[in-house]
Amino acid sequence: MCPTPQQVPAGLMSPRRSRWRARRRSINAMVDNFVFAFSGLAALWLAWLVLSQGFAWGWYLAPFFVLFWLVLAYLVLPRLHSILTAIYVPDYFIGRARTSDGLLGDPINLAVMGSEAQLHEAMSRAGWIRADEITLASSRRIITSTVLKRSYDEAPVSPLLLFGHQQDLAYQQEVQGNPAKRHHVRFWRCPDGWLLPGGHRADWLAAGTFDRAVGFSLFTLQVTHKIDADTDIERDHIVSTLVESGAEIQVRVIEDFATGYHSRNGGGDTIQTDGDLPVVDVRPVAVPVDGNDLGLGLDARREIRARRRPVSTALGVLLMVVRVVVGAVTVALMLGEWQEVSRTAVAGMSAEEAQMLDVFVLVVVILAALGIALYLVLAVLVFRGSNWARIASMAYSGLLVVVSAVSILGGEHITLGTNLFGLPLDILVLLALSARSSRLWARRPRARKRAGSRNQTGTRQEAAAAQAGQQAGAGTDPVAGADTN
Repeated sequence: MCPTPQQVPAGLMSPRRSRWRARRRSINAMVDNFVFAFSGLAALWLAWLVLSQGFAWGWYLAPFFVLFWLVLAYLVLPRLHSILTAIYVPDYFIGRARTSDGLLGDPINLAVMGSEAQLHEAMSRAGWIRADEITLASSRRIITSTVLKRSYDEAPVSPLLLFGHQQDLAYQQEVQGNPAKRHHVRFWRCPDGWLLPGGHRADWLAAGTFDRAVGFSLFTLQVTHKIDADTDIERDHIVSTLVESGAEIQVRVIEDFATGYHSRNGGGDTIQTDGDLPVVDVRPVAVPVDGNDLGLGLDARREIRARRRPVSTALGVLLMVVRVVVGAVTVALMLGEWQEVSRTAVAGMSAEEAQMLDVFVLVVVILAALGIALYLVLAVLVFRGSNWARIASMAYSGLLVVVSAVSILGGEHITLGTNLFGLPLDILVLLALSARSSRLWARRPRARKRAGSRNQTGTRQEAAAAQAGQQAGAGTDPVAGADTN
C-alpha cells in the first residue's frame, strides 16, 4: 500500500511535493491572517451598529446597551488584542504566561523538580484540590456557584498559555466556601532539555495568584476573577503549604530571577513581585504503590485536548446551521408571497410571458436552494475538520459582509432589525472560524484525525495502563523512580 502524503516523512518527500505543501501552508496562513484582521474590523462595525441604532428604540435602549457590551467585551476587544499582541508581544519565555487573546498574564513565580505523580501527591498532601477541566457542565456550575455563593472546591481556572499550550495541571484552595475567593496555581510541564534563563533546570513552571473577588476585566470588560496585587504572598503560601505537608521537600531560591516590577496581568489587575523564583524539589515525595487519582498521563491528556473539537468551531457550525434554517424559511416565504403576487401580475400578460416569468422564478428558487444546500454541506465539512471548507465558509461570509458595507455606502440603510439573521450571523461566523483554536484544529492532518477518532478508547486505556505502571514504579523507590526530565 502506498503511503498518503500525511504518512510520508518530510525528509523523504520529493522536493516538488515539499514545495507545494509549503506553498499551500503559506497561502492558508495568509488567508487566515487576513480574515482574522478583517473579522476584527467587522466586529467593531457590528458593535457600532448595535450602539448607534439602539438610540432609535426608545425604552428598549437598555437591552441594546447590554448587547453592545456583550459584542464589545466578548467579540471586539479580544480580537483586537489578539491582532495587536501578535505584533508586539514576543513569542518566547519572558517570565509571564499569556492569555488566549495574547495579553501578558500572570507572572511565573514558582518552579518544581519532580514527576507529575510526585507533584500531584505533594499538592494533595498540602491540602490543594485539582481543578476541573473547562467544560459546559463545569462552566455552568462555576457561574451558578458564584451567583448563589455556593462552594465549588474543584472550580476550573481560565486557560493561560506557556510554551504554546495551556496549563497541564491546576490546583486551588477555596476560601470559606466562597467561589469568588480562592488560592490557585497553574503548572506547565517544561519541554525536554529546556533550561531557564541562566542555565537553571526545572521540570515544571507555575504561576500562583489569589482571587480576591469577581469583577470586570480592565482590558476586555469581561466578567472575571480579580487577583490580589502582591503575587509574592501567594507564591510564599504555596511553598509553605508544600514544605509543611510532612514530606522531605527541599526549596532553593533563585534570587533576582526577574527584575522586581509593577505591572498588570491579562485582566488588567495590578501585580507586583520581587523577582525571586523558588524551586521546589518534590522528588523525595513517595507515591503510593497503587498510584493516585491522576487518571490519564500528560501526553494522553494533551493529545485528547488537541483532538477535541474546539468550542469556536462548534459555535461557527451552529451559526452556519442557523443561517441555513433562516435562508430556507426566507425562500419559502418569498415563494409564498410570489404566488400571491403572480395571480395579479400574470393577468395582463400573454401566455408566453407568464410562462417565462414562471421559469425565471423557478430558476431563482432552484439557485437559492442549491446555495443553501451547499452552505449546509460546508457546515458539515467544517464540523468534521475540513480546512478548505472552513476557508470557503469564511470567504462566503466575508463576501456577504462586504456586500452589506457596499449597500450602506450606496445609500441603502442596513438595520439590525431588518437584517438580524444576516449581517450579525456572517460576522459571528467569521470570528468563530478564524479563531486560533479553529485554525489549529482544522490544519491537523485528516488521517491523524480519523485514526484518533477510531482509536480514542484504546488510547485512553493504554495511557491509563502506562500511567498506572509509571506510578507503581515510582512508588517502589521514590528517588530512583522519580522522573527528572
